[in-house]
Amino acid sequence: MGGKPLFALNIVAFPSDDLPLEVLSDILRGGSDVASKAGIPILGGHSIKDKEPKYGLVVTGVPLEHPIQNSTAKEGDIIILTKPLGLGIISTAIKKNISDENMIKQAVDVMTYLNKDASNAMVNTKVNACTDITGYGLLGHLLEMAKGSKLTANIQFEKINFIDGSKKLAADGIIPGGTKKNYDFVKDNVLFSNNLEMYQKYLLADAQTSGGLLMSISPENLDTFKSNLSNAKYEIMEIGDFKSLESNSYIKVS
Repeated sequence: MGGKPLFALNIVAFPSDDLPLEVLSDILRGGSDVASKAGIPILGGHSIKDKEPKYGLVVTGVPLEHPIQNSTAKEGDIIILTKPLGLGIISTAIKKNISDENMIKQAVDVMTYLNKDASNAMVNTKVNACTDITGYGLLGHLLEMAKGSKLTANIQFEKINFIDGSKKLAADGIIPGGTKKNYDFVKDNVLFSNNLEMYQKYLLADAQTSGGLLMSISPENLDTFKSNLSNAKYEIMEIGDFKSLESNSYIKVS
């Protein structure tokens, strides 16, 4: 929404009787590294013993005077995506020990690449609406944007980038349970082209961890946004546009 982070606190649950504290040190160092990239300090935190390791950050920040909402897209807007998809599928492949080193590295790079630059570019451009792609997948978050804006989102599968290997994994049936639930939730509001296979539909519903930003921006402001984000690590994808609402189809995928 364009907010500015100020500082963070660590939240840790760790089985210190079962795992060496060096593991916890590595986890905390990773959090500190990412907070440094975000330009904020970690001021302390809270920890408890637990059988299952858990780690997160509580972040305090300040909002924009007019925060960018996810329900204010305009008819004719271009739909922008800033990171490739496929993280949920690759995570499942890692659990099944069928992923390769390159695939894992790419997934980690995507997850640890902050949305900071994309958010700054958004704030410095007139962007009509924005959300991020996380647990509900592209279709889930896009559906929320389309419903809130009372528009139909028309997107093209071939314009969406995926992490190397994730398409093949999906075609081979490596689909997380959460991704299938995402698809079942959105399918009644999505009109899919007949040439799309089931695994491609699942790819669009794939649950992401630290995914990219999904933005709705008017065509006349698109070049300014791209210029403001010229140093992006990943290609800025123009995946479709918003049209007037058509029946009950909030999303059309070709």
